[in-house]
Amino acid sequence: MTPAAVRDGAPAARPPLRVAHTEASTGWGGQEIRILTEAAGMRARGHDVVLLAARGARIVEEAPRFGVPVVPLPIGRKRPAGLAAMARALRAGRYDVVNTHSSTDSWLAALACAWLRARGLPAPALVRTRHVSVPVPRDAATRWLYRRATVRTVTTGEALRERLVRENGLDPARVESVPTGIDAGRYGQLARDEARRALGLPDGAPLVGIVATLRSWKGHRHLVEALGRMRRADARLVIVGDGPQRDALEAQVAALRLGARVTFAGQQRDVAPWLAALDVVALPSYANEGVPQALLQAMFARVPVVTTDAGAIPEIARDGDTASVVPREDSAALAAALDALLDDPARGAAQAARAHAFVARRYALDAMLDRMEDAFRRAIDDARAGGRTVARRGASARG
Repeated sequence: MTPAAVRDGAPAARPPLRVAHTEASTGWGGQEIRILTEAAGMRARGHDVVLLAARGARIVEEAPRFGVPVVPLPIGRKRPAGLAAMARALRAGRYDVVNTHSSTDSWLAALACAWLRARGLPAPALVRTRHVSVPVPRDAATRWLYRRATVRTVTTGEALRERLVRENGLDPARVESVPTGIDAGRYGQLARDEARRALGLPDGAPLVGIVATLRSWKGHRHLVEALGRMRRADARLVIVGDGPQRDALEAQVAALRLGARVTFAGQQRDVAPWLAALDVVALPSYANEGVPQALLQAMFARVPVVTTDAGAIPEIARDGDTASVVPREDSAALAAALDALLDDPARGAAQAARAHAFVARRYALDAMLDRMEDAFRRAIDDARAGGRTVARRGASARG
């Protein structure tokens, strides 16, 4: 970032930013939680941050809990009404930056910005955040979206960044990795026995847990199968989260006759006490991952983890050091790794301590906010240098 001007030997204060986050997804998971956490953190720093989200989406309901103003728009699908609504919202808000998060809202925001500029009206610099490792198409329209309409691209892991540069030809100077930051103060406050009593979980049983939206690629079905393969027949599984795979997983648990050993905890607003109650956290994802919040949270909570090498997970999960890493979709290997950690609590505690030391230095909330603010300011500078019309600073304040 270009150094701030100095006056009397002290850096001059940089003006606050006016930022709009957009989200077309109606789901709820790590992506949506990151958006709201980031927006709330930036607002606490004095920036003016608003969420433009699809009507009826869960994130619209949750935004007030995070203290984030939200404007519901008809942007759940790529339709003319959504484009018109997006253009009106961006014009009225006179934002410095619009940060998009899913495919639909990225297209609508990009086209809305192009429409505004074509009419000589100010439009925000567009920053696209990629949360998952799903391949990006390489057709002409998508090239326009990423190379011309988008000023800067942010990924939630370095592996995702490298893939966009390698496979999609994005300028590496305009793509950066900003993993999700964790509020360390929320974790490690409860003792295990205290957490179990508060949640009604058994005191003496070894507890393996997964904290993730119930989507296929998170690997829940492999974890359920692994539970049936474990030597530790006293081990229980706690599934925290909800989602489209709930019915299928309940049917699998019933078919394997594991109902007495599996707890479906459902969606939880605060996962900290659930993490505190666990002996091991598993995330056997086989695709689509950035750096998962669930693993970061477990590491901040000092709970040993078993996971795979999907997406950007290897950036925090180093086999034998910060995590136990097993092959994807391999329930036998997963079972063996879980048994090994439950059989040797000292080994698990040492692994968890190394993981905590690793993430505490790199993945704190303030580090994410610093880097996102820097990305936004760079995007504004890049847009102006490229001759794109952006909202003037003087017009950015509410009036």
